[in-house]
Amino acid sequence: MSKLYFKYGAMGSSKTAQALMCRFNYITKGFEVFLFKPKTDTRCVVDGKPMVSSRIGLKQECIEFDKNESFIDLYKHYVKTINSVFIVDECQFLSTKQVNELKIISQKIPVLCYGLLTNFKTELFEGSKRLVEIADSLSEIKSVCKCGRKATVNARLVDGKIVTTGAEVQIGADESYEGMCYNCYLNRLRTQK
Repeated sequence: MSKLYFKYGAMGSSKTAQALMCRFNYITKGFEVFLFKPKTDTRCVVDGKPMVSSRIGLKQECIEFDKNESFIDLYKHYVKTINSVFIVDECQFLSTKQVNELKIISQKIPVLCYGLLTNFKTELFEGSKRLVEIADSLSEIKSVCKCGRKATVNARLVDGKIVTTGAEVQIGADESYEGMCYNCYLNRLRTQK
């Protein structure tokens, strides 16, 4: 039975690596896998082709989408067999409408979404919020803070200091964000002032 899956974790928790490994597993079982990422994620393009790329070096060509694109239309365009799967990386950037469409698609084929739960202000992203509300399966991909506790906060860093204001979306990786536990996040906020 097909489902809508939401697999979430803090920065550096191997979400993208797991998405790419999941893709590989489905392909080895004979499925046609469609890998998506939002156009806002401009970090990896190889020879003019958009790629999903993990910190450990795994990468794969993908299909880009923007916030106004219809996943129902993408489904109609790409899917030719019931042995198909949609995998969406950086799913926190989905719109509510897109998540609703993915839920409809998941009645026909598996849809696996990988992304962050909260932004750097510790607030739910729009796409993540809707996924929490309607996904059939929620699973946390755990990572650790420097202190050894579970990382739950995606702290945004500017010149090594945590910032709590600014635009919700700022594409970056280790140079701009750090996954940390809430205790370390609060302590670092207090001591940097």
